[in-house]
Amino acid sequence: MADGTVQADRLRLLIERIERLEEEKKAMADDIKDVYAEAKAVGYDPKIMRTIVRLRKMDSHDRREADDLLETYKAALGMD
Repeated sequence: MADGTVQADRLRLLIERIERLEEEKKAMADDIKDVYAEAKAVGYDPKIMRTIVRLRKMDSHDRREADDLLETYKAALGMD
């Protein structure tokens, strides 16, 4: 029975840790939302800023590849 108690305690600790991390994640998401709102208030376009953030996460080769593919698709659709 002691083993079951140890397992239950371990499970409870893991769940509580996940709950704390989820709270921190929500707080960070709220902070990010506030920064985008601040940027919008001073005239920046949050949608474009999100795109830039996403692009900066990519390495340069992947970014060039995505740009080339986008240009190919646009040309195929007569969007140039």
